[in-house]
Amino acid sequence: MTANASGEPSLLTPRILIPFLLVSLIWGSTWLVIKDQISDVPPSWSVSYRFMIASAAMFVLVGYKRLPFRLGRAGQVWAILIGIAQFSFNFNFVYNAELYITSGLVAVLFALLMVPNAILGRIFLGQRINGAFVAGSAIAAVGIAMLFWHEYKSSPATLTEVFLGVTLTICGILSASIANVMQALPRLKSYPILTLLAWAMFWGAAINIVLSWITVGPPVIEMRAAYLGGIVYLAIVGSVITFPLYFALLREIGAGKAAYSSVLVPVVAMILSTLFEDYAWTALPAGGAILAMAGLLVALRARKPKTAKPVG
Repeated sequence: MTANASGEPSLLTPRILIPFLLVSLIWGSTWLVIKDQISDVPPSWSVSYRFMIASAAMFVLVGYKRLPFRLGRAGQVWAILIGIAQFSFNFNFVYNAELYITSGLVAVLFALLMVPNAILGRIFLGQRINGAFVAGSAIAAVGIAMLFWHEYKSSPATLTEVFLGVTLTICGILSASIANVMQALPRLKSYPILTLLAWAMFWGAAINIVLSWITVGPPVIEMRAAYLGGIVYLAIVGSVITFPLYFALLREIGAGKAAYSSVLVPVVAMILSTLFEDYAWTALPAGGAILAMAGLLVALRARKPKTAKPVG
């Protein structure tokens, strides 16, 4: 069975499941690569380089697919807004968060993306929030609290630094959620995904360059092979491949369900953090991770709520 009673595509439908899993696995790996980017190069410049390359590659893809390059005035406004929220604010918050807390914990916190997605979806898309979603979110919140406590107890960082890392991550989550819901608005579905993304990445990169120059000065780059390779990996694999797939999911199954990919992302990220960052699993973080995943899975099992007339 590949659809529910309402005719909504099931996550088990191959055309939904395959990109869903691919996005989850790739984004699970990007957290560790981002951690390696936090070196002598200011985070804002690393974000700038990533989306300069991603934008150029996306425009090449638009040309290869023979899609229109023009969006029109209204389309460019939306591209700028998405660029600011998704490709500037979101990633600058995330990169800076990893200065203070582990990539695995940032990924786990990001698993709660479905919460603001659901709330903003209710406000702007008319999607109702049901009891199963609320219950699952509450369970996940307990798990996140346990992981947070473990991070504070085991980290050399001060309580202030840990709170700063978590706060930056939450700001990144909110920025990403705003972009997610914007992409799901009916009026944006008339624009080709690749063209919209190419321009959004372009504007995001341009804004990042200006902000970087103002806040930390002229460009700084590290010629280390791992750093340069990481930028290319994050730009091509972590952006050009994943964002078209993810934005297509947003349009087809909605912002809330698309964010369910965040259930798998932290599992991959924390496994890699264990292998490469010596992340220590004890009863507290293990229990917290299990609760977080269980809570999100409870929300995942909730049926699609009835929707009112969407805004936009």
